[in-house]
Amino acid sequence: MSEHLWEQGWKAMSADHGYTWLAEDTKACQGKSVPEWAHYLSERTGMDEHAAADGVIEMVGEAYDRGEVSLIDGALELVQAAATRVPIALASSAPRTIIDRVMATTPVGEYFRATVSSAEVAAGKPAPDVYQEAVARLGAISEGSYAVEDSSNGIRAAAAAGLTVLGIEHPLYPVDRDASDRAAGVFHSLEDVTAVLMSFLDER
Repeated sequence: MSEHLWEQGWKAMSADHGYTWLAEDTKACQGKSVPEWAHYLSERTGMDEHAAADGVIEMVGEAYDRGEVSLIDGALELVQAAATRVPIALASSAPRTIIDRVMATTPVGEYFRATVSSAEVAAGKPAPDVYQEAVARLGAISEGSYAVEDSSNGIRAAAAAGLTVLGIEHPLYPVDRDASDRAAGVFHSLEDVTAVLMSFLDER
């Protein structure tokens, strides 16, 4: 999970330009595409949007290069188990450069048939666009497809696209009640998510 890296980047960039980044700012930007959160950051700091985006992406990329990002417990096992049953795709708010870096440097990369950045569609999460595109690239349909999401806006996006959503809640970023209500379940470990997802897939 890299949510904390983006939050650190937004905070640092804001502090450099006289704005104190708050928890509600993070909540507003989680899941949004780069152009969307760069516009948000620009409105609060007066920065050029492109400079804001480039600065934060560079910070996050450097964190990956320093090895500060690791897969959360159970992520590889979840991906492996799902990929043995159905084709899987990544629907991410990260820019393409970060997605490709993760796919190339972590063991999950070989299992994904398709990856989509929200910068490649009309609107980021909570809009459904990135999930609709991920499903299309797999040659699948939303009905009968499943999503695993770790943010409120991600759950909203996947549900709006017509997928059945399983949420994984991070203690620092609790899932909003309205988003939780749109999920088939919100869990506190990927092991639990994997068990439920595999039961769904095996029933198909």
